[in-house]
Amino acid sequence: MTAPTPRRALLAIALAAATAAAVPGGRAEARTATSGTVPAGNGVPGTAPSGTGPAPAGPDSAHPAAAGAPARRIDNRFWFTAPHWRAGTHRGTAAVSGTRPGVQIATPAGRVQYADPHTGRKGTWEYATWTSPVHHSTVPASELIASWNAHTPAGSWIQTELRGTYTDGTATPWYVMGRWASGDGDIRRTSVNGQTDGRSTVWTDTLAVDAPAKAGGLRIKDWQLRLTLYRTPGSAVGGPTVWLAGAMASDVPDRFTVPASIPSRPARELKVPRYSQELHVGQYPEYDNGGEAWCSPTSSQMIIESWGLRPAARDLAWVNPGYADPQVCHAARSTYDWAFKGCGNWPFNAAYAATYPGFAGVVTRLGSLNDLEALIAAGIPVITSQSFRSEELTGAGYGTSGHLMTVIGFTAAGDVIANDPNSPDNPSVRRVYRRREWENVWLRTKRHDAAGKTLSGSGGICYLYAPARPSEAQIRALRSAGVL
Repeated sequence: MTAPTPRRALLAIALAAATAAAVPGGRAEARTATSGTVPAGNGVPGTAPSGTGPAPAGPDSAHPAAAGAPARRIDNRFWFTAPHWRAGTHRGTAAVSGTRPGVQIATPAGRVQYADPHTGRKGTWEYATWTSPVHHSTVPASELIASWNAHTPAGSWIQTELRGTYTDGTATPWYVMGRWASGDGDIRRTSVNGQTDGRSTVWTDTLAVDAPAKAGGLRIKDWQLRLTLYRTPGSAVGGPTVWLAGAMASDVPDRFTVPASIPSRPARELKVPRYSQELHVGQYPEYDNGGEAWCSPTSSQMIIESWGLRPAARDLAWVNPGYADPQVCHAARSTYDWAFKGCGNWPFNAAYAATYPGFAGVVTRLGSLNDLEALIAAGIPVITSQSFRSEELTGAGYGTSGHLMTVIGFTAAGDVIANDPNSPDNPSVRRVYRRREWENVWLRTKRHDAAGKTLSGSGGICYLYAPARPSEAQIRALRSAGVL
């Protein structure tokens, strides 16, 4: 997705995966929508006005950028511990403890009818809401991206919304950042088009200020997140559980080049499966034209499996047995956004990763290759978003307006080792890209196409997936990257 800033350029998140109680108070960092004012609730009845409360304790300062790297302009905030969930405002929900704390429906606040725009089916659902405390961002932001990790058994789904306060003191409406379920039997997971108040707009998964360089430099200074949990009426137990939710706020600068970084770690290469999206060209074209456009779910599946996690046989039963790597087809179906009509919705990919036991995922932005090196050193491979002309990245053999690949290591010279799904077969997925070239096409926010037209760049967007209870070394790396 792409918009004012590459829509992708803002994967918000914070692998707050550190979800474990081990990490106190974590923090963290399109497409064309139809213009028009969006009323509160965005067309789904039953959303309640939010309340405010004290923010959970925890560090609240942006991590300084590595030497030679651009100053960090990212602020991450995620809720994922029992104290976090208790700090919010509950309307029919309750915080639950255990090995993975979360929020669930306790006594429903009411019932609503939802007409699925992608199937035409109407259904009645019980709902309850949890609203976060107001988060005062350390970065007046031009973009926000939400992330969430949840369990949605059959007969349930969730909606995530954001509401911001501008630097002039006025507020945005509640914007829907996603209606999501892990499966597609109850609703079709979807972003919501046409959301704007004339000063900010939701571009698929990114809330962006429309003209941050104009209008007095308008920014969003603080924000709240609201979760609405839905389940089949009359359910005595069950319903969705949300384990992690939050957003990345980012002030996206205009930059065509970024300062070169100096390698900061010894060579290391992580063992990550290699999957080519090109093996799936023509398969299941109903999910974003088949494998030709599956760089995001293919990259997600590579990292998920690098941690020893795989879909169950029952999850793959629908896939044609003659297809190679059926789990890639499963990942594509499980990340497909029916409004965006693609598998590249950033938070949907992170939410899919978190459906695997003990795993967590968020979308965020990093400030330099040194941040990435620290994560690799801690054993965490990273999915990155970049765009470039073919001559800008030696060895790629293609140009792209937006592509996801998986960084798995660095050479002794500091060059980037990546599993690039845009490869003809699985063995050829592993690539080595020149450090300086790769760094610039990933971190810049503006670029020129072959005709000289100015387009958006990723600005360091990435998906971070890791155990929900990371090791001490992983926690340190996530903190150093500004994610926790």
